[in-house]
Amino acid sequence: MSNVSLWTRRDPFAEFDAIVRRTFGPDARTNAGVRPGFTPAAEIVRDGDDAVVRLELPGVDTEKDVVVELDRGRLVVRGERRDPEPEGRTLREVRYGAFRRSFGLPPHVKADALSASYDAGVLSVRVAGAYAGTDAQRIAVTSTVDTTPEIEA
Repeated sequence: MSNVSLWTRRDPFAEFDAIVRRTFGPDARTNAGVRPGFTPAAEIVRDGDDAVVRLELPGVDTEKDVVVELDRGRLVVRGERRDPEPEGRTLREVRYGAFRRSFGLPPHVKADALSASYDAGVLSVRVAGAYAGTDAQRIAVTSTVDTTPEIEA
């Protein structure tokens, strides 16, 4: 059990952020101009020939703040969790801000194979046919040695 005081004003991530800034500089957390606020937890599960990528995104407005796209053979999910109350918080354990996750896809997957849904704080992206044709197939081996007996004259 965790003891949490309701009157503390300490940001539990402030010390870590300060260490990162001191070690790598003020722009260490930027990635192509996007400053990540958090990295959503993800899992990938196989469902027949399909892959299902699930990301935990509670409190995110998926219609306004999430983009799912296929970019150069990668599934990219990016967006932002907006802070509804930026001031006046006495305890902060929820991370807000921009996020971006990307996952490599097989070359045969096209954009029409992707579909996304959101339920109970989890974004699910189905990649139809991601595993199609990936099972090992046995190849018959034929002999090239001539096995007919030689006839002496």
